[in-house]
Amino acid sequence: MITLHHLNNSRSQRILWLLEELGIPYQVTRYQRDPKTMLAPPELRAVHPLGKSPVITDGAQTVAESGAIVEYLADRYGSALIAPHGTPERLRQNYWLHYAEGSAMPPLLLKLVFQRVATTPAPFFVRPVLKGVAGKVQAGFVDPQIAAHLAYLEDELGRHPWFGGERFSVADIQMSFPLEAAAARGGLNANAQHPRLADFLQRIHARPAYQRALAQGGEYRLG
Repeated sequence: MITLHHLNNSRSQRILWLLEELGIPYQVTRYQRDPKTMLAPPELRAVHPLGKSPVITDGAQTVAESGAIVEYLADRYGSALIAPHGTPERLRQNYWLHYAEGSAMPPLLLKLVFQRVATTPAPFFVRPVLKGVAGKVQAGFVDPQIAAHLAYLEDELGRHPWFGGERFSVADIQMSFPLEAAAARGGLNANAQHPRLADFLQRIHARPAYQRALAQGGEYRLG
């Protein structure tokens, strides 16, 4: 039996979604973030030394990292959601499995960090400095990086209806998290510059498996 070690408001939500799309039996072990630090609880270190989520166990096998989990589950359970090895479609899907965390997420994480720096309680004489530094880094580097990635992704969805090509695939599940993070804090919904990305989010949110995963996972808010 597959066990998903699920942390609220985390990347493990998309693994829940994949499991629902695959239609295979699984169970969920739930963990809650510390409400003050927003860090994962120490109990997760008993599953994986880094104490992060998602992590799955499948018999004696433990698999961490979203992209590795997605590929493992889709390959092992004969999913139509992933193309065969050695095909151009598989190469494209693998690209998005890596791009989501390797390229798309870093500027979005920096956005979150500097937003928190700007609002962190500090002595009155330090607050203007923190806000000034955070604002300059966001305006000069983080926001342009996010804008460049969103423009690139908007263009990609103009070439194909889905990130993996002509049909829904694991690439779309993997890309859901950075795009939901961009909608929450990266300006994706702030204007009409990215109608294809907005449509993509509407399409994935309407999938029955996505809805079932939300019911299973509980709270899911990215701020």
